[in-house]
Amino acid sequence: MKKSIVFSLILAFALILSACAQSAGSSQKTSQKTQTLTVGASAVPHAQILKQAVPLLKKKGINLKVKVFQDYVLPNQALASKQLDANYFQHVPFLDLYNKQHNTDLVNAGKIHIEPFGIYSKKYKKVADIKDGATVQISNNKSEQGRILLLLQSKGLLKIKSGVDPISATLKDINNFKHLKFLQPIDPALLPKAYENSAADLFAINTNFALQAKLQPKKDALILEGASSPYANIIAVRKGDQNKKAIKELVDVLQSKEIQSFINEKYKGAVLPVSE
Repeated sequence: MKKSIVFSLILAFALILSACAQSAGSSQKTSQKTQTLTVGASAVPHAQILKQAVPLLKKKGINLKVKVFQDYVLPNQALASKQLDANYFQHVPFLDLYNKQHNTDLVNAGKIHIEPFGIYSKKYKKVADIKDGATVQISNNKSEQGRILLLLQSKGLLKIKSGVDPISATLKDINNFKHLKFLQPIDPALLPKAYENSAADLFAINTNFALQAKLQPKKDALILEGASSPYANIIAVRKGDQNKKAIKELVDVLQSKEIQSFINEKYKGAVLPVSE
């Protein structure tokens, strides 16, 4: 009888050990299947959008980590030096200019959203009221200059010279018949503060910085870019990585109906989703 009891205890103990081993093995396999993606992003709206994608990517075995940056230089530096797997803060013209200036080879892995660029003013409520010689504050982001000039041209405030590519247009490429005075360009992050201080008559402000400053682009912008803008914000990666499965999964999730619905509901037209 005693032998039977001892045998039963040994058998039970063996079964427990086997179950633990199987559980550990299963856990190890699950861990091996999970991949971590570290993506750099601007705080608003990029990081907010990425955080909505975290649970969706987790179902696909991807652990998404979001690293927030406050400027437009460090995210590309971190990506080029392999501190990041991808970044999400810029459009293609900015990326092209960065690659040219820094001899890097970063590429577009997919378009996610458009942030309609806006011209804001505390002085003027209507474009028709803008007087000759009005002062304009723009950013020192050269890749945005053509975009700003296109906005001003759309309302008849200047004319980009014939034969000039609007995307690469500069202040030297315009017919400034309204004699607008362009002030010394400043860092994009400083534009909302300059606007609050009324340092100029007109301000060209990126939507992500406008949102941080509690501006509502659809309501507050004197001139607002439309949904047909070529300046869609993208997921950028090192060349070759755009073909990796995890990066494709990231882009697919960010272009999904769930994320598109979040963007529409959260930003109410200040940010517009795109899909390819």
